[in-house]
Amino acid sequence: MSDLKITHAGTVQTQDRQGPANPEAIIGQAGSAYTTASSDEIVPPLNQVFVAITMLEDTVFDSSEGLVAEDAEKFINTEDAAHDLASGSESSVEGSGGIVVDSVSFPKGITIYGRWIAIDVLTGSCLAYVG
Repeated sequence: MSDLKITHAGTVQTQDRQGPANPEAIIGQAGSAYTTASSDEIVPPLNQVFVAITMLEDTVFDSSEGLVAEDAEKFINTEDAAHDLASGSESSVEGSGGIVVDSVSFPKGITIYGRWIAIDVLTGSCLAYVG
């Protein structure tokens, strides 16, 4: 990895490492799980979450508890609308306009990122990565 140097108003800051905040824990290093519509819900190991989901087929999550976020106000899910404050009411931690991911068909090949504690597929199949 190359060094990153940032100069701002005559001050040089050096970061000797680029990449993820924790380079020892890249996506999937903690494991992954495969699930289909005919499978039970998948749950990550204790004190961990799924951080990415790749759709292997067009995929719809179960409408009630198919995509359960660690923080439903922050990450897309099937239980609550993330970032759904009224327009003009945005804060430093929550945005506006978000809706519940209900009956949404995610196309084959797409990867979504977030922090989920349970995944249940209604149709399709996917790989979920622990992080």
